[in-house]
Amino acid sequence: MKRPGPGTRDSKSDRRKLPRARKRFGQHFLEPAWVGRLIAAVAPTSEETFLEIGPGRGALTRPLAERAGRVIAVELDRDLFAALGGRLPPNVRLVEGDFLDIDVQDLTQDERRPIRVVGNLPYNVASPILFRLLDEAREGAVLSDASLMLQREVADRLLAVPGEADYGAMSIQVQLMADVDRILNLPPGAFRPPPKVHSTVVRLSFRPPRVDVGTRPVFERMVRGVFMQRRKTLANALKPVAASFGQSASEILQKARLDGGRRPETLSLEDVARLSQAVL
Repeated sequence: MKRPGPGTRDSKSDRRKLPRARKRFGQHFLEPAWVGRLIAAVAPTSEETFLEIGPGRGALTRPLAERAGRVIAVELDRDLFAALGGRLPPNVRLVEGDFLDIDVQDLTQDERRPIRVVGNLPYNVASPILFRLLDEAREGAVLSDASLMLQREVADRLLAVPGEADYGAMSIQVQLMADVDRILNLPPGAFRPPPKVHSTVVRLSFRPPRVDVGTRPVFERMVRGVFMQRRKTLANALKPVAASFGQSASEILQKARLDGGRRPETLSLEDVARLSQAVL
């Protein structure tokens, strides 16, 4: 097992010297007692390369680097980026920037594949980061999985199945490209400062699309449009979406062989794929 080099140990005095959490970045730093549980859940090995989104003060980065072969840590906060310099093990590459703006393909092209992702995501940008990861997985970046700390309500949406209250557009879009598992629940006290919500770590295991959805932009418009009116009948919820494609809801329902009296919240991924494929 690799050990951190000189100057990398995360003592209490070291932590006090690091910048405080910034509200505008949605920062909540994980307490050391919970870091070990997260590392155990992620189970890194010396053969793997990790892409860490938002290392913060490096509380997760250091123990991750002890067990992983390589870690690329992307930090947006300039002060944290500067403070982390020289405090991390030599197998960590620290990159300053916004994960939503970086070129993941370029960043990882010389790294050992496949790449695993880990991150304690700021709750205010969790959804854009989720969809960015799905785009990268779809477009060929070699990402095997992502273990992500999320607000519990967001995690519940990712894990929801048809008929459940949390089931919706996000559930379908994520489950199209990944298998989702809940691996750890955390209380507010697991962070400093404590957030006002509970948190959950989920693992997204990326894979090829589960079903053929036809044209991707059509599928995405169908998902968003239908689930905006999830409690209406499918026939009524589908009307504005169908009109945007120059078709009628009854035409699409007939081609998809679906009952217009159902509610959108009961539709499976396969059902929505049939609606998408029914659009000319």
